[in-house]
Amino acid sequence: MSKTVLRHKALLELLNMRGYATIEELARHFTVTPQTMRKDINTLASEGKVQRFHGGVGMQLSTENILYEKRKSLFSEEKRHIASLVAANIPDGASLCINIGTTTEEVATALLKHSNLKILTNNINVARICAQNPSFDVVIAGGAVRRHDLGVTGTHAENFIREFRVDYGIIGISGIDEQGNMLDFDYKEVSVARTIIACSRRVYLATDNSKFGRPAMVRVAHLSDITALFTNAPLSDQWVEVVHTADTELHLA
Repeated sequence: MSKTVLRHKALLELLNMRGYATIEELARHFTVTPQTMRKDINTLASEGKVQRFHGGVGMQLSTENILYEKRKSLFSEEKRHIASLVAANIPDGASLCINIGTTTEEVATALLKHSNLKILTNNINVARICAQNPSFDVVIAGGAVRRHDLGVTGTHAENFIREFRVDYGIIGISGIDEQGNMLDFDYKEVSVARTIIACSRRVYLATDNSKFGRPAMVRVAHLSDITALFTNAPLSDQWVEVVHTADTELHLA
């Protein structure tokens, strides 16, 4: 087996564990030039095995959502950095509503160093995480529980959340298109996310940069409907312009 084939195999194994890596990181890891790494990435992308991003590469994403346990492992380091940045923009004593998603669960973990937060959520995982801080007041919406990720959806959850007004809504999504529309796969989840946006004084979107250009079926809202977007660098000039055109704050982790 050639060195190139072995490197391709090792690259796929690395991306399966990490989800994403920059070209510079991979070139150092495999002790090759960035040009060689780009050639490897182009070959694997043409075979449909990876997806190229600006400055890096990740596992192939599709119009179908990825299973929860797989999403937990994808872009895990990037999600932690994004979550820390979101948490840094939340003051002690604030009220929050946090929705379903692996990135929002990382935000919940990053918030544990805060004090006296009042947290409303439709995510049982978020409730479990936040309950570890004895100074937090945690309220969970009722409704239908999804077995695969313990998200709570449906009209009961929507109606419950609608009774609140919070300082910050923290949401995640599955994709953003070139017009600035935020997209997701489950219309029930989308309905709850829209309710959170409507009931929050400020809305923070936390999402890794693989979601830019990723297709999904259901429109949640537009970037102009949120206060700030938190994502990881690098982000191409094209997408920076989409965010700025929406008059939305951009925070890069």
